[in-house]
Amino acid sequence: MKNTEKKRQVLGWVAVGLSITITCFWAFWGIIENFHEGWYAQSWFANVGLMLVQYLGPMLVFLAITLVSISWPRLGAVLHWVLVLLAAGFFDLFNNTVVILILLPLAGLGALYWFGRPQPRRTARWLIIGFPLLTLVAAGTGPALRVSQRLDDGITQARLVAGNGVFLMWAPAGPGWPLKGGDWYQAGQACQYLVEDGTSLAATPQNIWRLPTADEAVRSMMRQGRNSGGTWDAGEGKASYQTTPDKESPLWQVHSQVIYWWTATEVDAGRAYIIAYDGQVWPRSKDLGPDYLGYRCVNGE
Repeated sequence: MKNTEKKRQVLGWVAVGLSITITCFWAFWGIIENFHEGWYAQSWFANVGLMLVQYLGPMLVFLAITLVSISWPRLGAVLHWVLVLLAAGFFDLFNNTVVILILLPLAGLGALYWFGRPQPRRTARWLIIGFPLLTLVAAGTGPALRVSQRLDDGITQARLVAGNGVFLMWAPAGPGWPLKGGDWYQAGQACQYLVEDGTSLAATPQNIWRLPTADEAVRSMMRQGRNSGGTWDAGEGKASYQTTPDKESPLWQVHSQVIYWWTATEVDAGRAYIIAYDGQVWPRSKDLGPDYLGYRCVNGE
């Protein structure tokens, strides 16, 4: 009998250990993404709500299921298997990565809770709550401080940005600098039809504005009102900076969900480079057009 109870404890603590690992992963991913692409609303409450639902939601759900599993193991096991069914309906079952990294671990974790009994349960509860909270603090403190110190002068008019060998006029808020994104073709066409003052689109091409090249965008990036000293290696397709840029005035709108811009630089017939507010550059399909991928037209040499 004692041997059986010991085995059940071992299985239970293995389950708790795996749950802590998974919950900490979602805590890390969620808080990093929250301060990378989220936290753009003007309302503090809206930002917190978005963080809890969209970015920390997976962590909170898994944390709640784990707490249930510790107190009521068989109910917790069933909840894990329900997650397997939900995930199977959401993901592609023919994707081996999904099966190996999501479905099988969840099913196995449910089996561990069905047979296992971690003791003392109070210690297990403290650990499953404590480790994710420590992860949130450790991973989120730096990004939270960075976001809280962003420069926002509130000026969304056309801006002349000079420095690092680049001298460009950037379009004002409007069709040449929208709050939501579009694909590469839409971005290029908007710049082509943008009138001289940048406030509206003409019925015919004006060819006054254009998308910035990857090199121009990289060399224009700023942090706290100072040029970040960016350089663009066209051969490697990589950007480097003396100071990491951020989502700040005068180039970016702090309270917009847009965190990437299209550039005019093409990789091939189907892809072009995008640049993030932190200065990183990646190739993306020209047909891609999520709300967080926008553009800002420029004019000048």
